[in-house]
Amino acid sequence: MDVIMPQLGETVAEGTVSVWHKTIGDTVSTKEPLFDVSSDKVEMEVPAPAEGTLLEIRVDAGTTVPVGEVVAIIVREGEVIEAKAAAPAAVRAEAEVAKADVASIRSNSVKAANRDANGNPLSPAVRRLVAEHDLDPTAIAGSGLKGRIKKKDVLAYLDSGASRAPARRFPAPPPLSFSADDTEVIPFNKLRKLTAEHMVRSKATSPHVLQAVEADFARVARARTGVSGGWKKREGYSLTYLPFIAKAVCEAIREFPRVNAAIDGENLVVFRRVNLGIAVDLDFDGLVAPVIKDADQMTLQELARAIRDVSERARTNQLKPDDFTEGTYTISNSGVFGTMITAPIINQPQVAILSTDGITKKPVVIETDDGDTIGIRPVGVLAQSFDHRAIDGAYSAAFLNRVREIIQTKDWATVLS
Repeated sequence: MDVIMPQLGETVAEGTVSVWHKTIGDTVSTKEPLFDVSSDKVEMEVPAPAEGTLLEIRVDAGTTVPVGEVVAIIVREGEVIEAKAAAPAAVRAEAEVAKADVASIRSNSVKAANRDANGNPLSPAVRRLVAEHDLDPTAIAGSGLKGRIKKKDVLAYLDSGASRAPARRFPAPPPLSFSADDTEVIPFNKLRKLTAEHMVRSKATSPHVLQAVEADFARVARARTGVSGGWKKREGYSLTYLPFIAKAVCEAIREFPRVNAAIDGENLVVFRRVNLGIAVDLDFDGLVAPVIKDADQMTLQELARAIRDVSERARTNQLKPDDFTEGTYTISNSGVFGTMITAPIINQPQVAILSTDGITKKPVVIETDDGDTIGIRPVGVLAQSFDHRAIDGAYSAAFLNRVREIIQTKDWATVLS
């Protein structure tokens, strides 16, 4: 049986084998990790796809290969393995072309770079142009997905004459000067490095804009209080505010679908499915955003259970590659720490992300038929960062207002009954 490089996300085309947990001849199991794999979004353990014996390892630790490439061979009990090529013909041919192309470009110019300013790999056609004209790819604005440089971008750059001007270089910051006795040096772990790279790339790709509204959670609080005892006894954990917010987001997306989208070149791709990414903190060592598929089709109770499930599996390192695919909108929850407002960074290639912050009791003005009164209500801030290429402020504000309206006016007690 072939063991292939798994798909680690909808925009991830390759992965790096970090470490092998088994050696040739070892017995492998679907319940034990076979190897670790990492990408620019995630690092995880990958179990064997079947029970058996590890017959062959085709990719050394530290090697980056395309999604779908064979990395190992497992033989199951009673199975006869025929001689196979080292990899599927299409993959092997593509790899040979890529190797030849890289070699050609390097021979043309040692200055040719393999990635643009956003960290995207350059296509063979772009690399040839960059090498032929001795260009700095980090100075070229890309029009592709995640700011990727296309051939037309390089040609436009050449036509503009900008290539004749020296690229602007920023001096590196001076090295830190500190006493070893007064500091503790903590090296970034792999997940922290991946998170940092993804966040920097997102800020470089999308023009981020932040908008925020305050929401009165009084109806939600009453509904939670009404079922809290029975819920915790039955489910084993407390019912938080997050599932209510997620439900309101799903309902608002039906009316404002363009926040549930991605940018592809000069097009906005609006998704019909609502697959919610839920940002999960891993004990301050990193951040992941597993995806709840078709969240808009779930009841409030189902959403609560799904959020709990992915959060627990994230913290116990039990997420699978499929848990990170097909996300369309993300919710980040910092409210557990009592934050007032957070400007979240967009989870590429999505175009918006919502931060839910601390919900605290505040005096608010309550409008009634008999006039205005002052009351104490649980109030929280909902803050959305959005990609200004995809939508404008008015659209984002209308979406946020609709989320707030649903939270404040829906009969949540009936929903939970």
